[in-house]
Amino acid sequence: MSKTNKNIKMHGNPVEVTGNEMTVGSTLPDITLTGPDLADVQLKASSGKVLVLSVVPSLDTPICALQTKRFNSEAAKLSKDVEIITVSRDLPFAQKRWCGAEGADQLTVLSDYKHRTFGQAFGVDMEAAGLLARAVFVFGKDSTAKLVQYVDEVTEEPNYDEVLKAVAGELD
Repeated sequence: MSKTNKNIKMHGNPVEVTGNEMTVGSTLPDITLTGPDLADVQLKASSGKVLVLSVVPSLDTPICALQTKRFNSEAAKLSKDVEIITVSRDLPFAQKRWCGAEGADQLTVLSDYKHRTFGQAFGVDMEAAGLLARAVFVFGKDSTAKLVQYVDEVTEEPNYDEVLKAVAGELD
């Protein structure tokens, strides 16, 4: 992994994004996130499954909501050997409220608000905005990255087909 200062755009305007750039073959970092009950959750606890990390700036924005709803819908169709986790810096209370209101119950939603280590570990830290950049990562059962997708324009959705193809490739 290398240090990056990606210039991702938000509404066409460059936004500095920093952290360690993930690449295919990178190992899943041992990061602590916060669950809806405020308990710490170790990301490595998902090892042994195909892991999809859907990273969004905030669930309370239209594209983030679409992305999370889409992955929630896909999760219902996938094998139990696949875990989908949405990560944002929203407070766990807001995440829980959003999931309840939207019926998002097929995936896990975790927050980077408390430890603030996820953004740097995955190269998605929009520090000036206090948010995470939009990205999707697929890790195989061996905890190595099989797909790394940084979305260049924060206001656009990721390439879902590419993500689902990577997941299917790990289940064959």
